[in-house]
Amino acid sequence: MESMSLTTLAEEHLAAARVGSAGRSAVTVHGRHDFVLRQTLIALVEGQALAEHESPPEATLQVLQGRVRVTAGDDVWAGSAGDLLVIPAERHDLRALEDSVVLLSVGTAG
Repeated sequence: MESMSLTTLAEEHLAAARVGSAGRSAVTVHGRHDFVLRQTLIALVEGQALAEHESPPEATLQVLQGRVRVTAGDDVWAGSAGDLLVIPAERHDLRALEDSVVLLSVGTAG
């Protein structure tokens, strides 16, 4: 059985994002690209974004720290620590409204 502290990982990756030139840091905490489930912790410095991209088959975004905004066409969702979003099926982006950490869970066809 494996376990880890998402709080500790969030602090480590937010610190890395703050000093990195891209303003972000990420790590896969569970699964690989060929798995049915993959979970990735993503830290973004305020104002940084993941540009518009295609939606995976099934995905959720859990906000661990900070505040983020997801935009999909005309739909906008703002989330803060403790919120969970089912990622929309269309192209979308993600922007940090303040220093933030999210857990992205992606399901793929097995």
